[in-house]
Amino acid sequence: MSRIGKKPINIPAGVTVDVSDFNQVTVKGPKGTLKQDVNPDISVEVKDNQVVLDRPTDAKRHKSLHGLYRALVNNMVVGVSEGYKKELELVGVGYKASNQGQVLELALGYSHNIFFAIPEEISIKTETPKGKNPLVTLEGIDKELIGQVAAKIKSLRKVEPFKGKGVRFVGEQVRRKAGKTAAKK
Repeated sequence: MSRIGKKPINIPAGVTVDVSDFNQVTVKGPKGTLKQDVNPDISVEVKDNQVVLDRPTDAKRHKSLHGLYRALVNNMVVGVSEGYKKELELVGVGYKASNQGQVLELALGYSHNIFFAIPEEISIKTETPKGKNPLVTLEGIDKELIGQVAAKIKSLRKVEPFKGKGVRFVGEQVRRKAGKTAAKK
């Protein structure tokens, strides 16, 4: 279950990882700083430019926590060094997206426009290429926060299976259904 937990995390140049007495991991890098509290059962050590996480026993709970916190710390290291990016496209006639600072305005076929406040930690960019679907790009260092915001935007107009209209990730495959067939005479 925790093969992931056994792998050490390599620390890239320009990134520092600090572990406090209360098992709080702080990762600083060129893009920003992130903090994560780690369960007291899991020990975190920084040695030889690597972060190593260890568990006390092979109990199922410890194995699952081991893999979880290794993945979270790895996401933090990647986030502060490279960052994360999610792109959403709006598929449908008359669907539009624009932003004023951190407020995203969406026209998704409802009787009114939807105004969605984006957290300060995420930068947002909207564009409408000629002849293509409008795009919303989210960028930031916190993978969890970007995923949460992207999922919330997607939930405003879920992709429907008959025409494929709705908000989706760029490149996402949508399973299509056949519509009703003509009645037999």
